Amino acid sequence: MLKKRCLPLSGLVLLLGASVLLGASARRANSDWDAYDTGERLTIEAPLKRIHYRSAQTEVRVDYQGKEWKVILGASSLLLSRGVIKNDLRPGRPVILVGSPRKDGSAEMRAERLILDGRTLELH
Repeated sequence: MLKKRCLPLSGLVLLLGASVLLGASARRANSDWDAYDTGERLTIEAPLKRIHYRSAQTEVRVDYQGKEWKVILGASSLLLSRGVIKNDLRPGRPVILVGSPRKDGSAEMRAERLILDGRTLELH
C-alpha cells in the first residue's frame, strides 16, 4: 500500500507566506516602473554631479536642460555584476544615460543603459 505524503501545516503556512511576499515584491517592482514613461527614451550626456549609494538602489545627479536630474541606476549589486565599481562613479565623470523619464514631468529618469568610458552597460 502506498503512503500519501502530505505537506505539514507549518510547511503549507510557510509556502503561502513566501508566495504572498514574492507577489508583493513583484507588484512593488512593477508599480515602481509605472511612474515612468517607458514609451519615451531620454538620453543625457553629462558629467556626474553627485552619487548616492542607497540600500535599495544607486542614484546619480546630473545637470540637464537647466535642471538637476535624479537618475536611478538600480541596485549596487546590479551595477557590480555589470562591472561598475564604486570608483567608476564619481563627480565630474562624463557619462551617457539612456532611460525613461517620469510621467509627471519631474526631473527624474530611470536608467536602462549607462555608457561609461565607451562601455555600454545594460541596467535592466
